[in-house]
Amino acid sequence: MTEVGRQLERMVRQAQAESRIPALSVALHRADRTPWTCEVGSTGGAPLNGRTTFRIGSVTKTFTAVLVLQCRDEGLLDLDDPIGAHLDVPEHGGLSVRRLLSHTSGVQREPYGDVWDTLHTPRLDEFLADLARAERVLPPARRFHYSNLGAALLGQAVARIRGGTWAEVLADRVLGPLGLSDTSLAPGPESATGFLVDAYSDHARPEPNTDLGALGPAAQLWSTASDMARWAAFLADPAALDPAGAVLRPTTLDEMRWPVTTTDEALWTAGFGLGLILVPQGERSGGGRSAGGGRVLHVGHDGAMPGFLASVYGRRGGTGTPGAMGCAVLGSSGTGVAVNELSHQILAASARDDP
Repeated sequence: MTEVGRQLERMVRQAQAESRIPALSVALHRADRTPWTCEVGSTGGAPLNGRTTFRIGSVTKTFTAVLVLQCRDEGLLDLDDPIGAHLDVPEHGGLSVRRLLSHTSGVQREPYGDVWDTLHTPRLDEFLADLARAERVLPPARRFHYSNLGAALLGQAVARIRGGTWAEVLADRVLGPLGLSDTSLAPGPESATGFLVDAYSDHARPEPNTDLGALGPAAQLWSTASDMARWAAFLADPAALDPAGAVLRPTTLDEMRWPVTTTDEALWTAGFGLGLILVPQGERSGGGRSAGGGRVLHVGHDGAMPGFLASVYGRRGGTGTPGAMGCAVLGSSGTGVAVNELSHQILAASARDDP
């Protein structure tokens, strides 16, 4: 193992210990090196290895966003179309596709009901019928307001347009072409167990695996760190992984990465494009530019589900940044907050110390 590899492994082991994460799987993809992976801890069942899948939660939304932009590029929809033009809904049909993608539609965060208390998720017919009971908490375009409901609407609209289920469309148009063979809707035989780790003891309680039903396009997927690092690299540098543009044109990814809104009007440390979180790195390195020189942007998404946290980001710009650079950090604890920063730290350290 190289000195940089040992340094990255120390970072992973420190994060796992300090955040008390039962299992942590990390992968770094870059065009000029063999992919680097690291697994520490225990899954609660099968041995932990590079094929162990974790729940990636809202990272799923980036796949749904790509499916939407595919439809746009093929002339099947316009980003300023009302969602009601592509999905029969009893309410909120005037919300635009663009606003739903950027979480600026103003629609409430979750579907009607207590989904995360009861873990009862709606079937498609229930989901659509209950839109009449969902609130518009802000006027469209007023500000950022995160919405799982909005992402689910987009996924179901894509399914309706394509004439299949969201899962079928995803497998056919994204997972297959990019070779993401370990990414799926359900846990497999080598999946990690997700835990709620008690803050004041060594007790770790297994969390239930919930099928999200109609909310699947917002947070359903399971994957490996290697698959997700490759996906992050695609989001940052699509021409390197998909030179023919079979999944999406590089210019369309440029459009998705352009900031539509900030997530906090008083603290401009993150923004949202079309389905993608945008994290400038100047603030993390103590100035307007990255420590490695030049302007740097990390693009991707975080994810959270009961028992799991995920952070999946690609790196663009800056001196020393190679092509197709992406990192994924997947953890089996719903409270292991180190996951959210570790992907950014590993990307920065790799570009700085192994340019």
